[in-house]
Amino acid sequence: MEECIFCKIINKEIPKEFRFESDTLVAFDDISPSADVHILIVPRVHIEKMLDLNKNHSNLLVQIFEVVNRLVQENNLSGDSYRLVVNGGRAQHVPHLHFHLLGGQWKKMV
Repeated sequence: MEECIFCKIINKEIPKEFRFESDTLVAFDDISPSADVHILIVPRVHIEKMLDLNKNHSNLLVQIFEVVNRLVQENNLSGDSYRLVVNGGRAQHVPHLHFHLLGGQWKKMV
């Protein structure tokens, strides 16, 4: 997807520091955070929306939750409240499946 900003970040066409990187996923800070901790977890493969997921993506989803658990621990969120958010439809601003990990003080409603 030539116009996808997340694909450009994944392909390092747009510089971004990754908090996590593997063959299948990247994680990086949101450019407009809604909380003290606001990390995006993004599959490398371009999946436009949640409705495009199928049983072939089950391993990818397990990996996403493993990364979320790791990031919760690394950011000392396990004792605090935190959220994992997936937006869809008009609420999804970037048409590339991604998960928002939010923790700490909330800056605005998500």
